[in-house]
Amino acid sequence: MLNLELQEAIERAAQLLKSSRYRIALTGAGMSVESGIPPFRGTGGLWTKLGEPPMTGYQTFLQDPKAWWENRLSDDQPSEMTDFQLALANATPNNGHYALATLETMGFLQYLITQNVDGLHTDAGSQNVAEIHGNTQKLRCIGCGFRIHRDEFVISEVPPICPECGNIIKSDGVMFGEPIPSATLSICQEETLKADCILILGTSATVHPAASLPEIVYRNGGNLIEVNPESTQLSSFCNVNLFGNTGEVLPALISILSKSRNQ
Repeated sequence: MLNLELQEAIERAAQLLKSSRYRIALTGAGMSVESGIPPFRGTGGLWTKLGEPPMTGYQTFLQDPKAWWENRLSDDQPSEMTDFQLALANATPNNGHYALATLETMGFLQYLITQNVDGLHTDAGSQNVAEIHGNTQKLRCIGCGFRIHRDEFVISEVPPICPECGNIIKSDGVMFGEPIPSATLSICQEETLKADCILILGTSATVHPAASLPEIVYRNGGNLIEVNPESTQLSSFCNVNLFGNTGEVLPALISILSKSRNQ
């Protein structure tokens, strides 16, 4: 049962969504946590336990892709990393993911930009998705950018070779020291410039380039709606703050939008 203050805030958010012309969403680790995936940073985070990977990860890959792949395919992994990989493999979309797909279907969300690498937004049915940090379910060519689901690609040699251009295939997740694919960055910038409303969901938006997206919407006079369990550095700039989990707040938001549409 939602408290009265949160319910009133959700109603204000619904009004903002209805009055906006072009709405986008920015999602982060909080949404993945709701599906049982531990975060990278903070309490219980993978890197909190293991230490952050070196900032030269991509350069190390380029120096010896064969060795990187052999290590990746071996069973010699820290137990915490194995647990994280299992969590990723077994995770399923939560109510927040499905709600965003519904908002898109209803016409209240034009594009979704995520910092998450779990692929749960597309699993839930969202169509217009930009994955800033890649997708652990996919592989990507470092040359032409060819992407393919890992289950659809047979690794018969290491390093694997791109069937399109003959360059090297790597995991799609963006490594430390690796540039974010230019095509993805372009989409994020183009969609953000169109937006007059942004939903900020499960993220404090402090890591760039994602951190700049709410700022762009704000400076262009757009509305900011935040859904997070606790306040963040962005909270004071938001038009509406919905303090709760996305899996609880977003379905309630859809309920209000559906009722108003049927009236």
